[in-house]
Amino acid sequence: MITILNDDFSQLNSFLHEKSFSRIFILVDENTHEYCLPVLLGNMETDLGFEILEIEAGEEMKNIQTANQLWEILTEMQADRKALVINLGGGVITDMGGFIASTYKRGIQFINIPTTLLSMCDASIGGKTGIDLMHYKNMVGTFAFPEQIFIYPKFLETLPFKELRSGFAEMLKHGLIADKAHWESLIQIHKLDVEAVVPHIQTSMDIKQDVVEKDFHERNIRKTLNFGHTIGHSVESLCLSQGNPILHGEAVAMGMICEAHLAFLENLISEEEAASVIENIQRYYPYLDISDFTDESITALLMNDKKNTDSKINFSLLTGIGSCTYDHQCSQENILKSLYFYRKLNNA
Repeated sequence: MITILNDDFSQLNSFLHEKSFSRIFILVDENTHEYCLPVLLGNMETDLGFEILEIEAGEEMKNIQTANQLWEILTEMQADRKALVINLGGGVITDMGGFIASTYKRGIQFINIPTTLLSMCDASIGGKTGIDLMHYKNMVGTFAFPEQIFIYPKFLETLPFKELRSGFAEMLKHGLIADKAHWESLIQIHKLDVEAVVPHIQTSMDIKQDVVEKDFHERNIRKTLNFGHTIGHSVESLCLSQGNPILHGEAVAMGMICEAHLAFLENLISEEEAASVIENIQRYYPYLDISDFTDESITALLMNDKKNTDSKINFSLLTGIGSCTYDHQCSQENILKSLYFYRKLNNA
């Protein structure tokens, strides 16, 4: 399902040749249109007609209005059920493109060609598609597997440093929840760049894929992939609502710090383990200022988290470095203490 592409994209061309698609629609944003689409088109060998669908870059575009525009374009271009959507981009493109394809005419086929570290290691894998509703992250979506995922690591060379660092947060998370050796290898990286990260991508992808295969519909173990995301998504949503979006990995890093401390407060990990996790995350990620957000505004969003049941907030929390529990319900007092702990870090 996941293929690392050669420089000539021969595996992609074989896939296109073997399947009987009617047409191809390539979804890009303005950045991947400029930096990645020429590489794809220069190597793609097919007799099929294709169209380019371009949207503006940014999380704020991942909404029902954009989805509706893309459905209308597919309809106007008479895309049929044998059409193929190629999602060429980061997490916004793979999330939205998968959602568009999985709902148009009750589902057409799509593949993901992720171009960011975040989408390579996380967003493009696992069959979760979605859009944001108001400022709530991924509130509307489907479970739908892409036909194939093609990875071309050289696309990472087009990324700004902040985007590379954003994706690295998900790699750290994979090690923390499932593979201590992976975590320990990652924290040996002193200079975060493409050359240092590429050797670890396969391990991160394998961890995500293994968890998804065990629990596609997120009824149990897949929930562990949400470590750092419960608080992280709330802060990300608040920033989005203010018109000041932050990168997903920045929010997740902040969330992992809070939730590592929360795991200590809930007696799931030792103070030393929590401190080690927090200090290592801080090495890569600057403090995220949350002074504009009250405890009430953050907890209000926590109450809307998709993992919740019976109006109770369910967390995925570490039980050690390399292991994680899920559906853990924390005391309100400890949740607020974890936010207070994070705010104090700015003065440390």
